[in-house]
Amino acid sequence: MVALPAVAAPRASDDARGTVTHCPYCALQCAMSLTPTAGADASAGPPAPGTDPVPPLTVQGRDFPTNRGGLCQKGWTSASVLRTGDRLTTPWVRVRGELRPATWDDALDLVAGKLRALAAEHGPQSVAVFGGGGLTNEKAYALGKFARTVLRTPNIDYNGRFCMASAAAGANRTLGVDRGLPFPLEDVGGAQAVLLLGSNLAETMPPSLQHLAGVRAAGGLVVVDPRRSATAELTADGQGLHVQPVPGTDLVVLLALAHVVLAEGLADTAYLERRTTGLDDLRRCVAAWWPERAEQVSGVPATTLRAVARLLAAASPSRGGAGAYVLTGRGVEQSSQGTATVTAAIDVALLLGLPGRTGSGYGAITGQGNGQGGREHGQKADQLPGYRSIEDDAARAHVAAVWGVDPADLPRSGLPAVELLRRLGTPGGPRALLVHGSNVVVSAPDADRLRERIAALELLVVCDVVPSETALLADVILPVTQWAEEEGTMTSLEGRVIRRRKAIEPPPGVRSELDVLADLAARLGSTVHFGTDPAEVFDELARASAGGRADYSGLSHARLDAEPDLFWPCPATPAGTNPHPGTKRLFTRDFPTPDGRARLVPVDHVGPADDLRPGAPLYLITGRVLAHYQSGAQTRRVPALVRTSPGPYVEVHPLLAERLGVEDGTPVHLETARGGLVARTRVTDAVRADTVFMPFHWSGQGSVNRLTNDATDPVSGMPEFKVCAVQVTRWDGPWDGFEPVDAGLEPVAAGVRGDGGAHAPGTAGA
Repeated sequence: MVALPAVAAPRASDDARGTVTHCPYCALQCAMSLTPTAGADASAGPPAPGTDPVPPLTVQGRDFPTNRGGLCQKGWTSASVLRTGDRLTTPWVRVRGELRPATWDDALDLVAGKLRALAAEHGPQSVAVFGGGGLTNEKAYALGKFARTVLRTPNIDYNGRFCMASAAAGANRTLGVDRGLPFPLEDVGGAQAVLLLGSNLAETMPPSLQHLAGVRAAGGLVVVDPRRSATAELTADGQGLHVQPVPGTDLVVLLALAHVVLAEGLADTAYLERRTTGLDDLRRCVAAWWPERAEQVSGVPATTLRAVARLLAAASPSRGGAGAYVLTGRGVEQSSQGTATVTAAIDVALLLGLPGRTGSGYGAITGQGNGQGGREHGQKADQLPGYRSIEDDAARAHVAAVWGVDPADLPRSGLPAVELLRRLGTPGGPRALLVHGSNVVVSAPDADRLRERIAALELLVVCDVVPSETALLADVILPVTQWAEEEGTMTSLEGRVIRRRKAIEPPPGVRSELDVLADLAARLGSTVHFGTDPAEVFDELARASAGGRADYSGLSHARLDAEPDLFWPCPATPAGTNPHPGTKRLFTRDFPTPDGRARLVPVDHVGPADDLRPGAPLYLITGRVLAHYQSGAQTRRVPALVRTSPGPYVEVHPLLAERLGVEDGTPVHLETARGGLVARTRVTDAVRADTVFMPFHWSGQGSVNRLTNDATDPVSGMPEFKVCAVQVTRWDGPWDGFEPVDAGLEPVAAGVRGDGGAHAPGTAGA
């Protein structure tokens, strides 16, 4: 038996729970309570240089359906970031190439003046906005509203394009709606079989593993991953199967499963006839992917492919099984054929009659804390609040009425994230960029080229809580509140709308982004109202979402405080009637498509955009580790997490290590079409012999996203982070090893200094 990572937690008693809230990290949104740390001064500023921060709050796990009182390492240490040594507490403005402290008035006057001048000279599209999946619903909504009513720019997108775009596109075109999990996570606990593709839950969302205990006991957990991750290890000892395809061939695995389901008569024919369309076209498509052919491409034995299809079919309700789920994650979605792969996964689920059935279904595991809500309410380039299309005239009229503007004044669709970032500083492209809650120079693909594009901007403004690598390139840095210092709401991976609550005052000098946007709107002469009270902003968001796919109009902060188990859609009801109970489970009666039926959509395999070739004979795949989160801007500032995972590394199979003449700790050089880096090896048979793995949480020399491919999915615009061709060689040249994140960063109290600045001396900050 493989032991589960420890997540059990002492639960605070009801009379001593402190501030009831949720974790600031992933979309699992584990429930926690915060109480003042004994002996700590909650109002104190950052600690002295060289000392570990004393968290002003103590974290306790809280019983909740998703985490059941458990937290992971990141959750337990989350309060440490509140008073990290380089916490931003004052605005900074670049003057002659150097960041210097400034007053809020001076910083905002500079920003407003430059934005006004750029729009006058080059048009509103010369200003771009880039948001983040960690912003509350209220801040994400206000940011989208600000971009479209004050700046009037179409150029707004967010880092959720790196996270959920392919899953969203696949679900929208097949099921009619995108809600990560269209059922509560706890439903998975009763499943007889679960097909998990491209997700390492054991390291990214450890408390979620409690919901896999039942399927493991039944021997029905199937993990598809080219690497034997901690999650794949859970299938050992008869608890399931680890399917280890060639990187970039997950789609082939799914096409073969669909082939077997149809060829062996395992499909739910009554369900397909009653609830779907497109079966004949799908049948013709998957006929070409018999298991033996799929084995030649994916490396997965034909016998294994047949066994997985039969396992899922036996667990499906139509054959008397206890239930089956097909779940996808970033590993199969961050691909130039990510939408096609998600579509194929949904096709398999539909063939087996799973979506809308009790105890069965398809779902996508949202990564970022508010990745779901962030795209529902206005950060995505083509969407208005309520998950409405910005191209739909009726949607434009509805939202414009809530905002008090003419629909004709609203811009149309903008550029998706990767294309937007590629065009920064180019002729006709954005000349200014406002970044909110994202560290793009670490998290975006082909990161070195992105730095070049940022350097070509005339203005970069970053709102953040710490001097991230992106912030240190800015002309203006604005210090904003973080999770335990603000009120708001988040939307979990299940579509559950939850309350984030304020437990502590922010440091003096720090402002909420709601305040910042309202202040900037006034300085830019806008007559559009921007509320600064999160409850008021949520009420406006609810009105704007009314009638949309993601309808929040029946929700409010007050109702969520009283009923903490509400899922969208939750429309408003007429006065005097009972409030809508929310929608825990979608598709129970029909699908939100014009005819109420799901679409079976044929897709085919093309392969990675950057496949193996002479000079690059190995696959490079990327992912996360347990101790860190996303770009690491937060977790790399928590000493306990840094000690657990101090720096980047490259996993190399023993056979490859022997061929390269390296062992544990030997530096190797990785070279792709985008560039190269040096990192230490970790020799392990967890990776395939034709593959190397590197986590992406680090910056500078250790940033693997300097090497990843920015080719995008043609439907979703998601970049192909997860696979590219690489050359790996032993490194015998000079190398000083990995520099920790704080090397070269002085604590804010001593002055923030960048790397010479993104722009020429005397530009925006002069």
